[in-house]
Amino acid sequence: MSATQITSLLTNRDLDRLARLRLNATRRFTNRARGEHLAAKGGASTEFCDFRDYSPGDDVRFLDWNIFARINRPYLKQFHHEEEQHIVLFVDCSTSMSFEDKLPLAQKLAAAFGVLGLRGAEKVSVHALGSGTTACLRPCTGRASLAKMFTFIESLTSGGDVPIDAAIESALRQHRGRGVAIVLSDFLTTGDLRRAFNHLHSAGFETFALQILAPAEIAPDVAGDFRLVDSETDATLDISNVGDLLALYHEYRAAHEAQLTTLCQQRNGRFLSLSAAEPFERVFFEILRKKGWIV
Repeated sequence: MSATQITSLLTNRDLDRLARLRLNATRRFTNRARGEHLAAKGGASTEFCDFRDYSPGDDVRFLDWNIFARINRPYLKQFHHEEEQHIVLFVDCSTSMSFEDKLPLAQKLAAAFGVLGLRGAEKVSVHALGSGTTACLRPCTGRASLAKMFTFIESLTSGGDVPIDAAIESALRQHRGRGVAIVLSDFLTTGDLRRAFNHLHSAGFETFALQILAPAEIAPDVAGDFRLVDSETDATLDISNVGDLLALYHEYRAAHEAQLTTLCQQRNGRFLSLSAAEPFERVFFEILRKKGWIV
Protein backbone atom coordinates (compact mmCIF):
# COMPACT_ATOMS: atom_id res chain seq x y z
CA MET A 1 0.00 0.00 0.00
CA SER A 2 1.42 3.36 -0.96
CA ALA A 3 1.79 6.20 1.53
CA THR A 4 -0.83 8.94 1.52
CA GLN A 5 0.14 11.93 -0.63
CA ILE A 6 -0.16 15.10 1.46
CA THR A 7 -0.04 17.54 -1.47
CA SER A 8 -0.61 17.45 -5.21
CA LEU A 9 2.42 19.69 -5.70
CA LEU A 10 5.17 17.37 -4.46
CA THR A 11 5.53 13.61 -4.24
CA ASN A 12 6.46 11.91 -0.99
CA ARG A 13 9.82 11.12 -2.56
CA ASP A 14 10.32 14.83 -3.25
CA LEU A 15 9.53 15.62 0.39
CA ASP A 16 12.04 13.00 1.56
CA ARG A 17 14.75 14.52 -0.62
CA LEU A 18 13.91 18.04 0.58
CA ALA A 19 14.49 16.94 4.18
CA ARG A 20 18.21 16.72 3.45
CA LEU A 21 18.52 20.18 1.84
CA ARG A 22 18.54 23.81 2.90
CA LEU A 23 18.47 27.20 1.22
CA ASN A 24 21.97 28.56 0.65
CA ALA A 25 21.59 32.26 1.39
CA THR A 26 24.92 34.08 1.20
CA ARG A 27 23.96 37.23 3.10
CA ARG A 28 22.83 37.51 6.70
CA PHE A 29 19.52 39.35 6.47
CA THR A 30 17.79 38.03 9.59
CA ASN A 31 15.30 39.06 12.26
CA ARG A 32 15.89 39.42 15.97
CA ALA A 33 13.91 36.30 16.84
CA ARG A 34 15.99 33.21 17.53
CA GLY A 35 16.40 30.77 14.65
CA GLU A 36 19.01 28.72 12.83
CA HIS A 37 20.81 31.27 10.66
CA LEU A 38 23.96 33.07 11.72
CA ALA A 39 23.52 36.81 12.05
CA ALA A 40 26.15 39.40 11.17
CA LYS A 41 26.67 40.32 14.82
CA GLY A 42 28.01 38.19 17.62
CA GLY A 43 25.70 36.61 20.12
CA ALA A 44 25.05 33.53 22.18
CA SER A 45 25.01 30.11 20.59
CA THR A 46 27.21 27.04 20.83
CA GLU A 47 29.39 27.92 17.83
CA PHE A 48 32.58 29.76 18.84
CA CYS A 49 33.83 32.50 16.49
CA ASP A 50 36.47 34.70 18.23
CA PHE A 51 37.96 36.26 21.37
CA ARG A 52 37.88 39.88 22.48
CA ASP A 53 39.17 41.86 25.46
CA TYR A 54 36.98 41.81 28.54
CA SER A 55 35.18 45.07 29.33
CA PRO A 56 33.51 45.97 32.65
CA GLY A 57 29.90 44.83 32.56
CA ASP A 58 30.51 41.83 30.27
CA ASP A 59 29.01 38.50 31.29
CA VAL A 60 31.77 36.67 33.22
CA ARG A 61 30.27 33.33 32.19
CA PHE A 62 31.97 33.81 28.80
CA LEU A 63 35.45 34.46 30.18
CA ASP A 64 38.11 32.04 28.99
CA TRP A 65 39.59 30.97 32.31
CA ASN A 66 42.34 28.90 30.67
CA ILE A 67 43.78 31.98 28.96
CA PHE A 68 43.36 34.01 32.16
CA ALA A 69 45.30 31.39 34.12
CA ARG A 70 48.18 31.47 31.60
CA ILE A 71 48.63 35.21 31.00
CA ASN A 72 46.59 36.77 33.81
CA ARG A 73 44.55 38.80 31.34
CA PRO A 74 40.78 38.39 30.81
CA TYR A 75 39.48 37.50 27.36
CA LEU A 76 35.87 36.98 26.46
CA LYS A 77 34.74 34.14 24.18
CA GLN A 78 32.39 35.21 21.38
CA PHE A 79 29.86 33.03 19.65
CA HIS A 80 27.84 33.34 16.48
CA HIS A 81 24.34 34.66 17.06
CA GLU A 82 21.68 32.49 15.50
CA GLU A 83 18.61 34.34 14.34
CA GLU A 84 15.46 33.70 12.42
CA GLN A 85 15.46 34.24 8.66
CA HIS A 86 12.23 35.10 6.86
CA ILE A 87 11.65 33.37 3.51
CA VAL A 88 9.10 35.23 1.40
CA LEU A 89 7.76 33.57 -1.74
CA PHE A 90 6.42 35.86 -4.46
CA VAL A 91 4.45 33.87 -7.06
CA ASP A 92 3.46 35.67 -10.26
CA CYS A 93 -0.22 34.94 -10.91
CA SER A 94 -0.72 37.37 -13.79
CA THR A 95 -2.48 36.19 -16.95
CA SER A 96 0.74 35.53 -18.84
CA MET A 97 1.64 32.80 -16.31
CA SER A 98 -1.29 30.67 -17.55
CA PHE A 99 0.61 29.96 -20.78
CA GLU A 100 2.11 26.45 -21.21
CA ASP A 101 2.27 25.37 -17.56
CA LYS A 102 4.34 28.26 -16.25
CA LEU A 103 2.23 28.68 -13.11
CA PRO A 104 2.18 24.94 -12.22
CA LEU A 105 5.99 24.85 -12.22
CA ALA A 106 6.11 28.06 -10.18
CA GLN A 107 3.71 26.50 -7.64
CA LYS A 108 5.84 23.38 -7.27
CA LEU A 109 9.01 25.42 -6.82
CA ALA A 110 7.31 27.70 -4.29
CA ALA A 111 6.13 24.65 -2.32
CA ALA A 112 9.64 23.17 -2.30
CA PHE A 113 11.27 26.42 -1.13
CA GLY A 114 8.57 26.72 1.52
CA VAL A 115 9.30 23.22 2.78
CA LEU A 116 12.98 24.12 3.22
CA GLY A 117 12.00 27.16 5.25
CA LEU A 118 9.41 25.52 7.48
CA ARG A 119 11.59 22.49 8.16
CA GLY A 120 14.52 24.81 8.84
CA ALA A 121 12.68 26.66 11.63
CA GLU A 122 12.31 29.83 9.53
CA LYS A 123 9.28 32.01 8.98
CA VAL A 124 7.65 31.50 5.58
CA SER A 125 5.06 33.66 3.84
CA VAL A 126 3.61 33.55 0.31
CA HIS A 127 2.31 36.43 -1.82
CA ALA A 128 0.37 36.13 -5.09
CA LEU A 129 1.48 38.84 -7.54
CA GLY A 130 -0.30 40.36 -10.50
CA SER A 131 -3.83 39.18 -9.86
CA GLY A 132 -5.13 42.49 -8.58
CA THR A 133 -5.81 41.03 -5.14
CA THR A 134 -3.74 40.99 -1.97
CA ALA A 135 -3.88 37.19 -1.57
CA CYS A 136 -1.17 36.07 0.80
CA LEU A 137 -0.28 33.43 3.31
CA ARG A 138 0.69 35.22 6.50
CA PRO A 139 4.03 34.31 8.12
CA CYS A 140 4.00 30.81 9.55
CA THR A 141 6.59 28.51 11.11
CA GLY A 142 7.19 24.85 11.80
CA ARG A 143 6.22 21.57 10.16
CA ALA A 144 2.66 21.98 11.43
CA SER A 145 2.24 24.80 8.89
CA LEU A 146 3.11 22.61 5.88
CA ALA A 147 -0.50 21.64 5.12
CA LYS A 148 -1.67 25.25 5.35
CA MET A 149 1.11 26.38 2.99
CA PHE A 150 0.39 23.60 0.47
CA THR A 151 -3.32 24.43 0.46
CA PHE A 152 -2.66 28.12 -0.20
CA ILE A 153 -0.20 27.50 -3.04
CA GLU A 154 -2.47 24.86 -4.61
CA SER A 155 -5.31 27.41 -4.68
CA LEU A 156 -3.40 30.00 -6.75
CA THR A 157 -4.83 30.74 -10.19
CA SER A 158 -3.63 33.05 -12.95
CA GLY A 159 -5.48 36.15 -14.06
CA GLY A 160 -4.65 39.84 -13.82
CA ASP A 161 -2.40 42.49 -15.27
CA VAL A 162 -0.91 44.32 -12.27
CA PRO A 163 2.72 45.28 -13.12
CA ILE A 164 5.26 43.40 -11.04
CA ASP A 165 6.75 46.49 -9.39
CA ALA A 166 3.33 47.64 -8.15
CA ALA A 167 2.47 44.09 -7.04
CA ILE A 168 5.70 43.71 -5.03
CA GLU A 169 5.31 47.18 -3.50
CA SER A 170 1.77 46.30 -2.42
CA ALA A 171 2.87 42.96 -0.95
CA LEU A 172 5.70 44.56 1.04
CA ARG A 173 3.25 46.93 2.72
CA GLN A 174 1.86 43.87 4.48
CA HIS A 175 5.23 42.40 5.37
CA ARG A 176 7.63 42.73 8.30
CA GLY A 177 10.95 40.94 8.49
CA ARG A 178 14.21 40.48 6.59
CA GLY A 179 15.67 37.46 4.86
CA VAL A 180 15.33 35.90 1.42
CA ALA A 181 12.80 36.88 -1.26
CA ILE A 182 12.16 34.21 -3.90
CA VAL A 183 10.42 35.64 -6.97
CA LEU A 184 8.87 33.13 -9.38
CA SER A 185 7.74 34.92 -12.53
CA ASP A 186 8.08 35.15 -16.29
CA PHE A 187 9.01 38.82 -15.77
CA LEU A 188 7.00 39.67 -18.88
CA THR A 189 5.59 42.88 -17.48
CA THR A 190 5.04 46.51 -18.34
CA GLY A 191 6.29 47.39 -14.86
CA ASP A 192 9.63 48.89 -13.88
CA LEU A 193 11.84 45.91 -13.03
CA ARG A 194 14.57 48.09 -11.51
CA ARG A 195 11.99 49.54 -9.13
CA ALA A 196 10.75 46.07 -8.22
CA PHE A 197 14.22 44.83 -7.25
CA ASN A 198 14.97 48.09 -5.43
CA HIS A 199 11.88 47.55 -3.27
CA LEU A 200 13.08 44.07 -2.30
CA HIS A 201 16.64 45.17 -1.59
CA SER A 202 15.53 48.17 0.48
CA ALA A 203 13.24 45.91 2.51
CA GLY A 204 16.26 43.83 3.55
CA PHE A 205 16.01 40.85 1.24
CA GLU A 206 18.53 38.79 -0.63
CA THR A 207 16.63 38.12 -3.86
CA PHE A 208 16.49 34.81 -5.70
CA ALA A 209 14.71 35.46 -9.01
CA LEU A 210 13.55 32.53 -11.16
CA GLN A 211 12.25 33.38 -14.62
CA ILE A 212 9.92 30.71 -15.99
CA LEU A 213 9.27 30.92 -19.73
CA ALA A 214 7.07 28.77 -21.94
CA PRO A 215 8.85 26.69 -24.61
CA ALA A 216 7.06 28.73 -27.28
CA GLU A 217 8.43 31.91 -25.70
CA ILE A 218 11.96 30.56 -25.80
CA ALA A 219 11.79 29.18 -29.35
CA PRO A 220 8.68 30.45 -31.20
CA ASP A 221 7.56 28.30 -34.13
CA VAL A 222 5.67 30.74 -36.36
CA ALA A 223 5.16 31.21 -40.08
CA GLY A 224 3.06 33.32 -42.42
CA ASP A 225 1.09 36.40 -41.48
CA PHE A 226 -0.50 36.55 -38.05
CA ARG A 227 -1.65 38.84 -35.26
CA LEU A 228 -0.13 38.91 -31.77
CA VAL A 229 -2.48 39.69 -28.87
CA ASP A 230 -1.11 40.63 -25.44
CA SER A 231 -2.81 38.32 -22.93
CA GLU A 232 -2.87 40.99 -20.24
CA THR A 233 -3.47 44.29 -22.08
CA ASP A 234 -5.25 42.99 -25.23
CA ALA A 235 -2.92 45.12 -27.35
CA THR A 236 -2.47 43.72 -30.88
CA LEU A 237 0.39 43.65 -33.38
CA ASP A 238 0.03 42.47 -36.98
CA ILE A 239 3.05 40.61 -38.36
CA SER A 240 3.94 39.99 -41.99
CA ASN A 241 7.74 39.53 -42.02
CA VAL A 242 8.31 36.65 -39.62
CA GLY A 243 12.03 36.18 -40.25
CA ASP A 244 12.96 39.72 -39.27
CA LEU A 245 10.62 39.60 -36.30
CA LEU A 246 12.11 36.39 -34.87
CA ALA A 247 15.63 37.75 -35.08
CA LEU A 248 14.51 40.90 -33.27
CA TYR A 249 12.58 38.84 -30.72
CA HIS A 250 15.57 36.68 -29.79
CA GLU A 251 17.74 39.77 -29.50
CA TYR A 252 15.22 41.40 -27.20
CA ARG A 253 14.77 38.27 -25.05
CA ALA A 254 18.54 37.94 -24.58
CA ALA A 255 18.77 41.63 -23.59
CA HIS A 256 15.86 41.20 -21.17
CA GLU A 257 17.55 38.22 -19.51
CA ALA A 258 20.83 40.13 -19.28
CA GLN A 259 19.03 43.04 -17.62
CA LEU A 260 17.44 40.75 -15.04
CA THR A 261 20.80 39.13 -14.31
CA THR A 262 22.43 42.53 -13.81
CA LEU A 263 19.62 43.85 -11.60
CA CYS A 264 19.98 40.83 -9.31
CA GLN A 265 23.77 40.80 -9.21
CA GLN A 266 23.97 44.53 -8.46
CA ARG A 267 21.83 43.88 -5.37
CA ASN A 268 23.76 40.76 -4.34
CA GLY A 269 20.96 38.51 -5.56
CA ARG A 270 20.73 35.60 -7.99
CA PHE A 271 18.90 35.05 -11.25
CA LEU A 272 18.10 32.01 -13.35
CA SER A 273 15.95 31.63 -16.47
CA LEU A 274 14.44 28.25 -17.32
CA SER A 275 11.77 26.57 -19.42
CA ALA A 276 8.38 25.58 -18.04
CA ALA A 277 8.90 22.27 -19.82
CA GLU A 278 11.73 21.33 -17.43
CA PRO A 279 10.65 18.67 -14.91
CA PHE A 280 10.43 20.03 -11.37
CA GLU A 281 12.78 17.33 -10.06
CA ARG A 282 15.53 18.31 -12.48
CA VAL A 283 15.12 22.03 -11.77
CA PHE A 284 15.20 21.74 -7.99
CA PHE A 285 17.44 18.79 -7.28
CA GLU A 286 19.92 19.19 -10.14
CA ILE A 287 19.98 22.71 -11.61
CA LEU A 288 19.48 24.70 -8.40
CA ARG A 289 21.89 22.51 -6.46
CA LYS A 290 24.52 22.87 -9.16
CA LYS A 291 24.00 26.66 -9.13
CA GLY A 292 24.46 26.66 -5.33
CA TRP A 293 21.00 27.99 -4.52
CA ILE A 294 20.39 25.02 -2.25
CA VAL A 295 22.82 22.69 -0.50
